[in-house]
Amino acid sequence: MRVHIATDHAGLDLSHHLIEHLTGQGHEVIDHGPTAYDAEDDYPSFCINAALAVVADQSAGVEALGIVLGGSGNGEQIAANKVKGIRAALAWNLDTAKLAREHNDANVVAVGGRMHNVEEATAIIEAFLAEPFSNAERHARRIGKIASYETTGEVPA
Repeated sequence: MRVHIATDHAGLDLSHHLIEHLTGQGHEVIDHGPTAYDAEDDYPSFCINAALAVVADQSAGVEALGIVLGGSGNGEQIAANKVKGIRAALAWNLDTAKLAREHNDANVVAVGGRMHNVEEATAIIEAFLAEPFSNAERHARRIGKIASYETTGEVPA
C-alpha cells in the first residue's frame, strides 16, 4: 500500500519512526514534510499536500491511505479534512483506528505524537492500515450523504 505521511514539529520524531517502520513492512511511504524540525512550521500545507496525494492516488485506482501527525493530531485532522474526498479521523486507541476504517472508510488517520508513546502510536497506525472498510450498506449510505453534501452544499434528507 502507498502511505502518505505529514506532520508538524511535534510529530516529527514519530514520523521518522513510522516511515522506517512502515517501509520495512513493505509499504511505499511518501513523506510530505517537514524535512527538518522547526517549532514555527505551518503544518496545514504538509497535511493538505498529503491529503491531496491520497485523493489523487485513490482516484487513479492506487491503494493509498494517509497519516497526519501533530502534538494532539487535531489541527492536522482539520487541515486534511478540508480536502474534498478526505475522511480524516483522529484515532486515540486501537478501537477508534479500526472503526474509522470499518465504519467510516476513513482514508487518513490523525494521531497525536504527544498523546502516545512510540509503541502505542505505531500500533494505532498499524490497526488503521490493516482494517478494511466493511462495505455495509448503512455505512456506505452515510458516507454517500457526506460526499453529496461535500459536492453540492445541500444537506441530504
